[in-house]
Amino acid sequence: MSSLRVEAGVSSYYARRRRQARVRMLKRAALAGGVLLVASAFAVGMAFAGSTHRLASGVRIAGIDVGGLKPADAERLLQHHYAAFAKRPLVLTAGTRKFEANAGPLGIVPDWQAAIAEAGKQGDGFGPIRGFRRLYVRFAGADVPATAAAYKPALNLFLARIAHEVDLPHQEAALRRSGLRVVVVPAHAGRVLDRPEAARRILAAFASFGTDPVALPFRIDRPRVTTVAMQHVAAQARVALSAPVRLALGKTRYVLSPWRIASILGFPKAGARALAIAGPGADTYLARLQKTVDTEARDARFEVLAGGKIHIVPSVDARELDARATAKNILKAVLEKKPAKRLAPIVVSAQPPKRTTKDAQAMGITGVVSSYTTIYGGIANRIHNVQLVAHLIDDHLIAPGAEFSFNRTTGERDASKGFLEAPVIINGELQTGLGGGVCQVSTTVFNAAYEAGLEITARTNHALYISHYPQGRDATVDYPDVDLRFVNDTNHWLLLRTFVSSDSLTVNLYGTPVDRKVETETSPLVVTGAAPLRRIPDPSLYKGQEVVDESGSPSLSTSVHRKVYAASGKLLYDNVWYSSYRGEYRVVRYGTKPKPKPKPKPVKPAPVTGLLPPAGAARGALR
Repeated sequence: MSSLRVEAGVSSYYARRRRQARVRMLKRAALAGGVLLVASAFAVGMAFAGSTHRLASGVRIAGIDVGGLKPADAERLLQHHYAAFAKRPLVLTAGTRKFEANAGPLGIVPDWQAAIAEAGKQGDGFGPIRGFRRLYVRFAGADVPATAAAYKPALNLFLARIAHEVDLPHQEAALRRSGLRVVVVPAHAGRVLDRPEAARRILAAFASFGTDPVALPFRIDRPRVTTVAMQHVAAQARVALSAPVRLALGKTRYVLSPWRIASILGFPKAGARALAIAGPGADTYLARLQKTVDTEARDARFEVLAGGKIHIVPSVDARELDARATAKNILKAVLEKKPAKRLAPIVVSAQPPKRTTKDAQAMGITGVVSSYTTIYGGIANRIHNVQLVAHLIDDHLIAPGAEFSFNRTTGERDASKGFLEAPVIINGELQTGLGGGVCQVSTTVFNAAYEAGLEITARTNHALYISHYPQGRDATVDYPDVDLRFVNDTNHWLLLRTFVSSDSLTVNLYGTPVDRKVETETSPLVVTGAAPLRRIPDPSLYKGQEVVDESGSPSLSTSVHRKVYAASGKLLYDNVWYSSYRGEYRVVRYGTKPKPKPKPKPVKPAPVTGLLPPAGAARGALR
């Protein structure tokens, strides 16, 4: 048994060694075959690799064989073919319509260089790899497409013109009214030229030397509002026109008839799907309603009662129509089916005035602070000017601490405001000028502020003394330089009112009475110089003759001393106003006409005495 085992082991060992030997032999053979195959493939690849400076055989660009050509030669060949091809128009079709596209006007130029670069990749690579690629292209072929570019503005304009002729825009479902009858206009889909795709196809056709007509692409233009959707709106419109609607403003009612509703009811447009109160008819109606509804605000004002008491007339808020909110209410009402609910409230907003009743009450204007009256007369124009300027300053309010300016309050006093010519002092002389009589008002205002004990900040006396004004307390104005100003130095507002009659003017200042004490001392009127003389030659008078036309007056001066005490006795102001008045001219006309020479006196004959001469002697003497 042991010998058999030994023999079996030896036999197995040699069998294993033989198998290993065969495997090694097969590996060597396979390696040799692989090396031979690689070497053969390398040899074949190298044999067909060709030059890297030439395109692979079998390569075409846009159907043109450029195989074996250098890139520059291939480009010249392609340009030559395209030059001939581009002379022919490209036919475009849109249904039964035909159009022609020409490369020249559209600036269409293929990018041959890019196509040649892409064609070069078909036979590109390292050594034998390039050879196998080129071997494949030689038998299988490779057609490289070209791309083209155009002058965009020209191409876009060309496509726009085509679209203008071939586009069929969609039609939205809409409503149409005939009288009070509403019908639905059905929706229709449309077609629209797909301009980007059309441009791509045109460029591709020129770049590929295409000769077949190019079908222009379209896309469906679908309506946004369908017929079914508009049927619902039509039902609402029929309800809207079925009965009147009432507008309500408090207890007031306005009626909208179905015909009026039809004129202001806006049907859906531009893809909308709802009714509205809109359009020219609605705008006109709401504007007319606004004129009816709107009211202006009125400030609280002060009314003078008997005895100088002040009554505040309450303010009134402005009322403004809210057209948008009212239109919304009207639309809601017209869509109601029940007559009782077809009521639309008119929406208004309230705007407070500048001065409310509460504001007026807080101003503290309760009674008379001071009053002054002057008497006036003169020609009608002067009386007119007094009344006009008094009206301009009437009802003027002066805030605490504010300064009143006569010139700022009246503005320029010219003919555009109605001022007339009347006697006025100009350059120290009484003449006729625009606005004569204004100083009557400024003097009265000055004295009202004077008696109120207010701070006077600007006052100028007249150039000439005027006897009917209080001595030394006149105040002249001349826009814009010579002004009358005073300050409301009380803690409450002041109201300046004027009251004009045919021969008197009263200026009152109303506010909270401060009970100030005003003491006045007026200096005598002093002559400071003789009347100036003005001699005027008069050729109608003989030399040595004089006639006095105006006696004139001397120059004068005076002063007024005012002390103002508070209710507590404290001295508030101690002022002196000096006034100097020019003398008025003494006007004398003197003669310039020469005196006549005296006429010679006639010689009387001497009386005859004695006998008469003989008759002959007398005749001789007469000769």
